[in-house]
Amino acid sequence: MAKDKVYTATGRRKRSVAQVTLKSGKGKITVNGVDVNEYMPYETLVMDLKQPLELTGTADSYDVDVVVKGGGFSGQTGAIRLGIARALMEVDKEGYRPTLKGAGMVTRDSRIKERKKYGLKKARRAPQFSKR
Repeated sequence: MAKDKVYTATGRRKRSVAQVTLKSGKGKITVNGVDVNEYMPYETLVMDLKQPLELTGTADSYDVDVVVKGGGFSGQTGAIRLGIARALMEVDKEGYRPTLKGAGMVTRDSRIKERKKYGLKKARRAPQFSKR
């Protein structure tokens, strides 16, 4: 675990893709060049995003720089969280993986929006039936 080493990882969730860069620092998190508290509209999303760092006790050890594209805030938060977890496993695989896996941070959430089918209003919603 060299102090000047930079760790990178990619996280995905719904339509969002997050490229996470982890480097030693004081615990500053920036998303698309903006502080995380300014970028995310809700405090709960920021708490969710920081979970991997808090579980491993590295919240004050690394600065996190994120470039995220696509989706909404919830999907972006999930993508960033997975990216942080993967970057932490790059730092120390044997030490952090069991903790992160036990909390469900390692698994990619594969649920995405189902495509719309022809003859239907949405993916499964049929037009209203009228007897007359």
